[in-house]
Amino acid sequence: MSKVKSRNLTAQEDVSEALSKFRLAALLGWQDIAQRYRRSSIGAFWLTINMGVLIGALGLVFGTIFNTPMSEFLPFICVGLILWGYYSQVINESCVTFIANADTILQLPIPFFVYIMRMCWRNTIIFCHNLIIFPLILLVFGKFVNFYALLAIPGFVIATINLMWISIVLAILCTRYRDLTQIVQNIMQVGLYVTPIMWMPSQLPERASRFMLDFNPFYHLVSIVREPLLGGHGTGINWLFSIGMAVIGWGVALWFLGRYRSRIAYWL
Repeated sequence: MSKVKSRNLTAQEDVSEALSKFRLAALLGWQDIAQRYRRSSIGAFWLTINMGVLIGALGLVFGTIFNTPMSEFLPFICVGLILWGYYSQVINESCVTFIANADTILQLPIPFFVYIMRMCWRNTIIFCHNLIIFPLILLVFGKFVNFYALLAIPGFVIATINLMWISIVLAILCTRYRDLTQIVQNIMQVGLYVTPIMWMPSQLPERASRFMLDFNPFYHLVSIVREPLLGGHGTGINWLFSIGMAVIGWGVALWFLGRYRSRIAYWL
């Protein structure tokens, strides 16, 4: 009886019930990390080491190409790559979230949003591991964060809220249309180069800045976290765009989830 009731939940009820089971999502996320690095002596810090090497290599190469002081460029590319790794990993994994949990979905009446929370929490843990690199780089150059760094916390929350609604939509679409997963991965690869991650916005020609920056949602989601950590606060457009995208996006995601929720199990 409870199984039928759970599978007939509305989108709002699904999300609400999933939030009430946040401990389950957190436990499953920790378990994913533990299983992945069970026999490793330093665990998820291998990802941190890999990220550190990547930041150092790309920082040296692109900093030299753009003739930018390392004291400015290395912290910039460090935060950018760590954030982009988090954003791209969440979006790419969202495409297969329901597919990867097919056995559980078909057997247990767990709200679908629990699987989204589990995936986001797992990647948030990895993000926190990688973020350790940033203060180390600041220490190398004798720099420190200021009061604006506190804005990175609400910025990260807003960015994650956006990632969650994107994940709901992509999880549903990619469960139905499996080829979309490859398309999303290609879009994220292109997005890395058209978003100021390995180049600074000031290096962009003025004519191209409006299209490459103002209409690039990833630029705004990166800026509301990166700028406070680098001593700024982000522009009003960055914050308004990110908040507006979250409000509109969640409306779309709830509509998607409400309309197609009952079909997900049949698509698996």
